[in-house]
Order: sequence, then structure tokens, then C-alpha cells
Amino acid sequence: MIRIRLIAILAVFISPFIMSGHTVKKETHVFAVKDGQELNMDIYQSDSATILPQPCLVFVFGGGFKGGTRDFQDYSEYFNYFANRGYTVVSIDYRLGMKDQEAPGLLNYKPLQNSIELAVSDLYSATNYLLENAEEFYIDPSLIIISGSSAGAVTVLQADYEERDNHPAADVLPENFRYAGVISFAGGVFSTEGLPSYTQKPAPTLFFHGSADRLVPYDKLRLFHIGMFGSNSLVKRFKQERYPYQFYSIEDIGHEVSEYPMSEFLPEIEKFITDFVLDRKQLMIDIRYKDIMRESEQSDTPGSYYN
Repeated sequence: MIRIRLIAILAVFISPFIMSGHTVKKETHVFAVKDGQELNMDIYQSDSATILPQPCLVFVFGGGFKGGTRDFQDYSEYFNYFANRGYTVVSIDYRLGMKDQEAPGLLNYKPLQNSIELAVSDLYSATNYLLENAEEFYIDPSLIIISGSSAGAVTVLQADYEERDNHPAADVLPENFRYAGVISFAGGVFSTEGLPSYTQKPAPTLFFHGSADRLVPYDKLRLFHIGMFGSNSLVKRFKQERYPYQFYSIEDIGHEVSEYPMSEFLPEIEKFITDFVLDRKQLMIDIRYKDIMRESEQSDTPGSYYN
């Protein structure tokens, strides 16, 4: 296992040189059929990917669990950047449980809770598919990193939390499997037990969140023990328990942080993966980031977004 990991790390560092003149290719595979719906994944790799096993970066799209697509054009820069840097990038479908649903709230949380459960289940199925076909896809099964935007960010944070917390939904994954890292663009964890408390140490996590986000709460939205706990709230738990993390708190910006870091923060994301996942550095980093030239867009609320 150590030898495989060293090869994967070597692949990331030498790929920018050996891939000169290569292009990114895309293949689509069906990874599951659920509720009569075919779920697909797009796999992006350099055409030189067969040289060495690669770390795998999985992406879950945003859209409030009611819309969105795995191949939305605004994600292409993110996919191509990492495919060209020696990663296998995988963008997945998942079932959209909030279609035709009213805006969620603390007194109407069941549809959102169900939607998150569907998306997490589908992410686990996609993960199993990648593990079962790791040799064919030339990926290192010990280096699967999950990332997501908005609803997708909720999904990846929730998936790692439930896997570490021995949630029954995670029983479909191999017993010894752990995600190697989590990257969240404006996400949170839904909990009926208050601020999430991890039974096992979570994966190293990179958080991006705008402090003016009104769609996915920057801090938390709760009633008694039930609520959505956003990045700022989760980081408090990470600090308390000394879990490795990096948090970009984007000051005075709204929900657009769910997308633009995937084009404007690519080197920073790559450095997080190198430091926290590949080199396993045990760091806790808080960055309060303020761009005085950027004007915030008017952030949606659940009421305006779903109605």
C-alpha cells in the first residue's frame, strides 16, 4: 500500500512534465440504476493516464437538489486543470429529491433530509463503482477525494460525516475504506443531533464559504437539535477536536462562492491536496479572505430559490 501511494504521489508531481502535448479525454459510464433512473459518471483523464495509478477527484454538482448537471460548462476548467495535473476526475449524477418541492425550513425539513440521503447514497454507489474498477481506470483506491458545489458540497460533507460516524447508509462501502480528502464549495452538514460530532477522525477538509451566504448557511440554521450546520460551524468542531482542515472564509460574499473558486483558486486547491492528502500534514488553517474589488451578488434564500 505504501508503494502504491508513493507511485500516486510521484504521478502528481511528474505529470505536468510527461503530459506535455497530451489532451484530456472523457468517457461516460453507467454506475447504477435507481428508481428507474440511469446514473452516469463522466471520467476525465489525460490520454497518458495509463502510465501510473492516479489520485481520483470526484465532483458532485450543485443545484439545490432540484436541478443541475454533472457536465455544466462552468465546471470544465476545474475538471481539465486537475486531469492535466495527474488526477482522474470523475463527475457524477445523483437523484434530485427536491424537484417540485416547497422551500425547506426548520419545520419542513423532511424533503431536504430525504434529498440529502438520496444524493449521499448515490455518491456511495459511485465510490463503490470506482473501487471495483480502480485497476481499469488506473486510479489509486486509497486516494479518492470528494468535492462538491452547493448541494454537492452538502453531499460530500455529509457523506464523509456519515461514513466516519458509522451511519448505516455507509455500510455499502468496504469496511476499511476512507475518503482521502473533502473539498467543499459552500456546503454544510444536516443533523438532527446538533453540531456534528465525528465518531472517527474526518478526512482532511478544505472549506470555502461566503460569510453573506443566505442559501446554505455560513454558520448554522437550527431549531433545538435539528439544523443545517455550515462551514463556520463545522470548523469550530474541527478546531475543538484538532482535525486537519483549511478554511477560506470569503468575507461579505454570498452563495457565488459555490462556483468561482473552481476557476480562481485552482493552485490553492491543488496545494491543499498536496499538503493535506498526499503529504498528510496535520494543519489547521483559517484564512479570512476579502477581495475589495469584488461586489457580492444578491444571495438567494431558500424561499426565493425554491418558489
